[in-house]
Amino acid sequence: MLNLSRRAFLASSAVALAQTSPAPPARRLLESRVSEQMLSQVLWPRVPWRPYPTIEDRRFWQGLPPEIRKAVLDSASSQLGTPWPALPASVFLDYARNGNRSRFEALSFARRNRLRHAVFAECIEAQGRFLDEILDGIWFICEESFWGVPAHVGAQKAGNTLPDVTEPIVDLFAAETANTLAWTTYLLGSRLDGLSKLLRPRVEAEIRRRILDPCLVRDDFWWLGFAGNRSVNNWNPWINSNWLACVLLVEPNPQRRTAAVHKIVRSLDRFLDSYHDDGGCDEGPSYWSHAAASLFDCLELLYSASGGRLDFYNIPLVREMGAYIYRMHIAGDWYVNFADASARIRPSGNLIWRFGRRVKDPQMEAHGAWLASRAASPMERFDSSGMRRALDALVHLSELSARASSARPPLVRDVFLPGVQVAVARFEQGSERGFYLAAQGGHNAESHNHNDVGNFIVFHDGEPVLIDIGVETYTAQTFSPRRYEIWTMQSAWHNCPTINGQMQSAGRSFEARNFSAIEGGVSMEIQNAYPEQAGLQRWLRSVALDRAAGRIVLRDSLRLTRRESIEWNFITNRIPRLAAPGRMVLDDRFVLSFDPALEVVFDEHSSEDPRLRPIWGPRVRRARLLLKSPPAQANYTFTLSLA
Repeated sequence: MLNLSRRAFLASSAVALAQTSPAPPARRLLESRVSEQMLSQVLWPRVPWRPYPTIEDRRFWQGLPPEIRKAVLDSASSQLGTPWPALPASVFLDYARNGNRSRFEALSFARRNRLRHAVFAECIEAQGRFLDEILDGIWFICEESFWGVPAHVGAQKAGNTLPDVTEPIVDLFAAETANTLAWTTYLLGSRLDGLSKLLRPRVEAEIRRRILDPCLVRDDFWWLGFAGNRSVNNWNPWINSNWLACVLLVEPNPQRRTAAVHKIVRSLDRFLDSYHDDGGCDEGPSYWSHAAASLFDCLELLYSASGGRLDFYNIPLVREMGAYIYRMHIAGDWYVNFADASARIRPSGNLIWRFGRRVKDPQMEAHGAWLASRAASPMERFDSSGMRRALDALVHLSELSARASSARPPLVRDVFLPGVQVAVARFEQGSERGFYLAAQGGHNAESHNHNDVGNFIVFHDGEPVLIDIGVETYTAQTFSPRRYEIWTMQSAWHNCPTINGQMQSAGRSFEARNFSAIEGGVSMEIQNAYPEQAGLQRWLRSVALDRAAGRIVLRDSLRLTRRESIEWNFITNRIPRLAAPGRMVLDDRFVLSFDPALEVVFDEHSSEDPRLRPIWGPRVRRARLLLKSPPAQANYTFTLSLA
């Protein structure tokens, strides 16, 4: 329950990755509908606003399903009487010294998860057994010098070292921590006063100093979207959703409260401006849970705190951003995973179901309900990514459970997102059967970018055949000028060609052009993704699912000014072997057919990294199809079919 360590993978520590695109056009989709004066009239005051049951609402907490109550109490009870994790300064310096993020994050997140477990357990039991545990957790966290993580402290003027307590900055996890403490005081209220009359004032003072004051006063946090030419990414709605909760729950001054909410609305507009009208997320489905879904968190808080008068759910872009998550669903836990996104995820069923209901999208509702039906344990039946989401899931548990029993995922047949240049084709609507294709164009300066213009993935019967590896555990190098020295970021470890020894280059100008839909797939020109040294005049790539023949067809038409070599790379988690010239088999189940003049070389790479091994196993493999001294102009076709 409430496992933050998984979500640390999602946290970009490189502001540069969110700054490379040109400034988007200003739509003002939210701000045009709400003024600061209107907010002062429609927002509920702090005290009477009661969005979720508190510990005093015994009927709710006692009415939770027995298996949920037992799972929460068992989890929290198992930690009673054990030492709380220490946060040594020497471990904080891991990131500056050797680039390791994991050790400190594991300790910090364990504190917050433990506190959350105890809070929910006390709400369920309400006998005071967990109050000292909660007291200790609150006090430990309030005493911390920095609520964020070492990978983000470099935004302080002091740079990448120990935190400077005189300069509060707001990163993802400082905002998350404030959110956790704010909901803790909301849920337990006067029960905390019985521990000490100074406890709640201390919590509120820390939230004010670390979050409310800097967020309201400063405009130079890049994630706000107000500074310079910078584009924003998932940091914007993720932090804004936590800040908004703190404003609504903690801020006592009505004028400051209204001003902060209006600033959040204006900042969210910058996030919406970064999206194309198709709602596609260039960070991928695993980031959707803290991109579009965090936007939904903000919209839900605004809707609740205004008694429904702040309703933005009829904005077409909001609906399209929600739909992205089920449009990228392949089968089971598999999702289209270009860039840093993980290939296997399990998003919150409640979150998606509720989003779908708000925007009146039956397919999104069905996808969320189906996800809820797949919960492997009682603890998975409510969300694991934040206290408000968990509360919301608990409130709607019975209603969603009734819907989940008969729900089926939409499994959309065809998707074409011209804005982010992603296309999907499956063999038939509503079925995992047969081949599935996803392809992308895009550019090499996307948020969490890989150099992967023209990349594609293939599944069959819901299982991977040709893959996008994803990303290893984040380190300092991941978000540094040496990012593209990492093998998973390079075009040679994607299903992309290497031309005259040149891989693709990073930067906004390295892009696909003339991205267009064709029957069952897409066509695009990818020559601009390569540096001038590649000697590439034109490379027209089309990839499509041939439903009639039950196969995938890749066609590359090329014109070269240099003629040294071409390598076509095909990445797989299966075992490839050359059965005959021009015929490669994968696990003896699939056949890749190609020009027999191409030489074949097989490579493999360890995928023992903790983030990759659960997905791909201990190693992934690459087949390189080599052509020496290629002609100046030629066409090549590759077909993937069943053996």
